[in-house]
Amino acid sequence: MPYCHGNDLERVYRHARDGEYGFFASNVVQFDILVGLLRGADRVGSDLVVQINEETAGFYGDGDPQAGLRAFGSYLRELAASKEVGVFCNIDHVRPDDGEFLRACIQSGIPSSVMVDASAEPFEANVERTRHAVDLVSASERDVLVEAELGRVAGEEGGVETSADDAFYTDPERAVEFVDRTGCDLLAISVGTQHGVASGRELDVRPDVACAVDDALRDRGLEVPLVVHGSSGLTDEQVRAFVDAGVRKFNTNTRYQYEYTRTAFDYYRGHEDSIVPPDGVEGRDTLYSDADWSPEKAHFHPGVAAEEVRTRLADVMTELAELTGSAGQSRYARS
Repeated sequence: MPYCHGNDLERVYRHARDGEYGFFASNVVQFDILVGLLRGADRVGSDLVVQINEETAGFYGDGDPQAGLRAFGSYLRELAASKEVGVFCNIDHVRPDDGEFLRACIQSGIPSSVMVDASAEPFEANVERTRHAVDLVSASERDVLVEAELGRVAGEEGGVETSADDAFYTDPERAVEFVDRTGCDLLAISVGTQHGVASGRELDVRPDVACAVDDALRDRGLEVPLVVHGSSGLTDEQVRAFVDAGVRKFNTNTRYQYEYTRTAFDYYRGHEDSIVPPDGVEGRDTLYSDADWSPEKAHFHPGVAAEEVRTRLADVMTELAELTGSAGQSRYARS
């Protein structure tokens, strides 16, 4: 399926609202993670939303976020064409005061949506900056949705640290005013989750807040999908409760980073004798010396551990799609 854009993504979210299911929107900090996620989504017939932020784009571009964005977009388009599900890209946590990167994202034609984050600002400043981003997208005539955030999620994201004491839940009436004044297409709300490593059993998560926000928006005729950030630590029961409460998009990053590192670690630990010289053999130059020991390429070739990572991430994506109910719901699968 060719890579899809904003209007297609809007239809997917609308179908998710009608069908009462959701998606894990997956941050991709390394290309093998992307391949695994695509495999898993294709396997179970779930449309896929992947995400990068400016920091990750800078990593892909060796310090140049715009170059990295173009590189990621090209790679994503090529891989998406071989899959039988819709594939979408969200640019995550773009600071609306960083006009250069925001404009580059919009003009690139790569994102299906952009998430502009002025949630650390007072309400009026958040409204003003989000509205400005919506106006930029509208003026560009690009097919891009705008996600915004109201409320503050604890933890670190995009270089901004929010303490648990400074985090707060989203007020439903404020949410109505915010969406009405900004014209955003999706709304990320604060419901007690946390960016980074956190256990759902230790978080004071509030599906009832999501439900109240969703009801308030619907009562005003604002059909805006809700988003929860910091979803990696949620239990399965909490995810299901948020889906029932109206949440359609769950942002996940930390889970994939851990799965990547843990899978590679387990593989190399299991083949340590093929990679690490035994006692008495010094240095890393044994590949070219006359030492009795040498490493085994079948185990140190980067593609071998990468395939383990891809396989594991495909399984994780399968599990998450089944958890939120998006498995078998693709709007773009070939008949």
